[in-house]
Amino acid sequence: MTADRSDDGDDDADEPLPIDRESPVGQPVVRGDAEVTGQHAREAVQFDPDDPESLADAAETVRAFAENTVGGEDNVYMLRGAAACAALVRSEGAYKAAAERAGGEATVAFIRKWARVHDLPQSIRRHVAMGHVAPTAAKHVARVSGNARFLLAFAVLDDGLTVREVRTIASDVNSGTPVEAALANHGVTVGELALTLPPEVYQQLRREAALQSTDPDAVVEDALDEYL
Repeated sequence: MTADRSDDGDDDADEPLPIDRESPVGQPVVRGDAEVTGQHAREAVQFDPDDPESLADAAETVRAFAENTVGGEDNVYMLRGAAACAALVRSEGAYKAAAERAGGEATVAFIRKWARVHDLPQSIRRHVAMGHVAPTAAKHVARVSGNARFLLAFAVLDDGLTVREVRTIASDVNSGTPVEAALANHGVTVGELALTLPPEVYQQLRREAALQSTDPDAVVEDALDEYL
């Protein structure tokens, strides 16, 4: 599968999916997209790790964020806090120094978790901003690496995993369990997706599958392989 068109940067079609953030740290790529965040886009703040004034704003944002994350109802607010955490880490060069710069209730563990969320690829962050993936779940998605990030995040979308389940699966993956097996333990079949098609498309799909003596899954797989 080739690079997601909505992820950061202009990825070569032959490269694998980017598993980390590719746009500059602190830049409101998702938060500033009106199609994703609506009116919140006008309020998007960019945190520049190389700008002392911007870093002062980031430290203030992290301090306030650390004191008010209960519930996680405002996904855009939490992404802004994550951006501020990442900017502080990039500037200070260490989680401990970033926590000291922020002060208040901001701990090393807190900043590490949220900076990792900011570093997730855009295709996952967009779902966080739109409320499809809870920020508290995104923290655990960010704990795993490689392709497991996508499979775990997309399982939240397709199988309704709870935050507790995401946390457990992330821990299992980090303990050495293959992500497909960890997901299967929670009733998730990787690659299984229910689609709703217009009647005429459904009819064409079924007809083509019959003419090829195969099943609709194979026809869709071939078509998506060519498209993506």
